[in-house]
Amino acid sequence: MTFRFGVSVVALATIVGTLLSVLQPEKLSLETTASQAIVPEAPIPNLPPERPLTNLQQQIQQLVSRQPNLAAGLYFFNLDSGASLNVGGDAVFPAASTIKFPILVAFFKAVDEGRVTLHERLTMRPDLIASEAGTLQYQKPNSQYPALEVADLMITISDNTATNMIIDRLGGAAVLNQQFQEWGLENTVINNLLPDMKGTNTTSPRDLATLMLKIGQGEIVSPRSRDRLLDIMRRTVTNTLLPAGLGKGATIAHKTGDIGIVVGDAGMVDMPNGQRYVAAMMVKRPYNDPRGSELIRQVSRMAYQAFEKLPPPQP
Repeated sequence: MTFRFGVSVVALATIVGTLLSVLQPEKLSLETTASQAIVPEAPIPNLPPERPLTNLQQQIQQLVSRQPNLAAGLYFFNLDSGASLNVGGDAVFPAASTIKFPILVAFFKAVDEGRVTLHERLTMRPDLIASEAGTLQYQKPNSQYPALEVADLMITISDNTATNMIIDRLGGAAVLNQQFQEWGLENTVINNLLPDMKGTNTTSPRDLATLMLKIGQGEIVSPRSRDRLLDIMRRTVTNTLLPAGLGKGATIAHKTGDIGIVVGDAGMVDMPNGQRYVAAMMVKRPYNDPRGSELIRQVSRMAYQAFEKLPPPQP
């Protein structure tokens, strides 16, 4: 009897919810997005054990060693086979604009928890306006923009002013750094607002790849926010680093970073054969030395070709 009563309550709630969605669809959407979004669609799948591609790692190490004054770190992991590459993956690098990726994750987590709404308007205060990258810096101070638009600009065109507005809205660097630690990102720290041309904000390739892995596996943010986040990252305008090494038909959701002394890229690749892998690589270099970017392209190509030879995932 108790079981049948429970079913009746659920059925009644479903009917009421349906009626509300018809009568007041916008109100229902705004009020229930946070609570509904945090319900996972399915259990998080288990990952295969890490299987280092030792020979390829050695080839990459030799490639790096032949480049004077370059210091590289990288971490790649194939979600279907466990095939991995780790060359200095835990080394700490200036984050440059790759720091905007964990900030984006924090933004959507705040949306899921109801602390931020996508449509709320953020004010571009004069103290948040930043140079070097983006278009908001040229707009009138104290202009207001929808939060989702600001987050989009932060990633797609790497807008520094947009980044500062999001950091400010989320409570500041200390709040974000605590979240990063809770997610297991040991080396990811915001020390200054953007532009951080001296490289005081830090991260590591493994941190960035691990965070992307968590997002891909349905952790930290809701399925709805994950989809929005990945859509934004697939529209990153700069595609001259990791994407340049991918084969035809592959897609990538990623975020680049470049402040002259360091260049990097981190993202998640979907291959035409159904495989998915996360990738992150950073290179310290003499200021604006093009060899740093070329090294990332070379390693991306080597990793993609190695993963391409692996058996496709089983349905």
